[in-house]
Amino acid sequence: MARRYEGKVVIVTGAAQGIGRAYAAAFAAEGASVTVADIDGDRANATSKDIDGSFAVAVDVANEPSVAAMVDACTDRFGGVDVLVNNAGLHMGKYNLCSTLALDDWRRLLDVNVLGAVLCARYCHAPMARRGGGVILNQSSNSSYLGVGAYSVSKLALNGVTLSLAREFAPDGIRVVGIAPGMVASDAVLERLEDHNKQMVLGGQLVKRFGAVEDLVGMVLLLCSDEAAFVTGETMTVDGGYVGRV
Repeated sequence: MARRYEGKVVIVTGAAQGIGRAYAAAFAAEGASVTVADIDGDRANATSKDIDGSFAVAVDVANEPSVAAMVDACTDRFGGVDVLVNNAGLHMGKYNLCSTLALDDWRRLLDVNVLGAVLCARYCHAPMARRGGGVILNQSSNSSYLGVGAYSVSKLALNGVTLSLAREFAPDGIRVVGIAPGMVASDAVLERLEDHNKQMVLGGQLVKRFGAVEDLVGMVLLLCSDEAAFVTGETMTVDGGYVGRV
């Protein structure tokens, strides 16, 4: 059976652990040469050792020289870039209050979650264009539609970046898409949430179970493949049909 990403080169940021690691492993399993990029270089190296056809690069997506070096390392190693997954990001934590969040924290949040994706896309643009096109996927969140703090604002801005870059890069055959997950269960998330929070999430979903990493992996592999060649500028929500919006 043919593998969808045979001969393709993929960069996944924030790939040393969690969802990013799962994305990197899934692309590699489908035949891709994968750059495991993460701000934690040691952990990225450890992850890369477990994923055939990959190598690790330390990157701070909010730092332009660091991003440029990441893309150069990938193109030097594999000859180009076909797919960029902008998965690196800061998570809700302290970033869930707009009105009281310190401005330095606001700037760091936007630098990573919004401008980090812009920088990575900017530096992948030329190598993708040289190969006749490519795909950029931005990791958003369904909270971007829910208005729950500064984190949500950053992800709503990222949705706008997805649409704007799709318009700008279309002449070069580059599609830009996004994925907006709901709550994906992990041991850490489930331990942190109170029972009433868990019930609130499940009560707002049409699919009555917590999301799994595998639910996201399937959508990402589809969106970045030729099977989705007519899809660009869209951010696809993957949250079990969450309708608990106010």
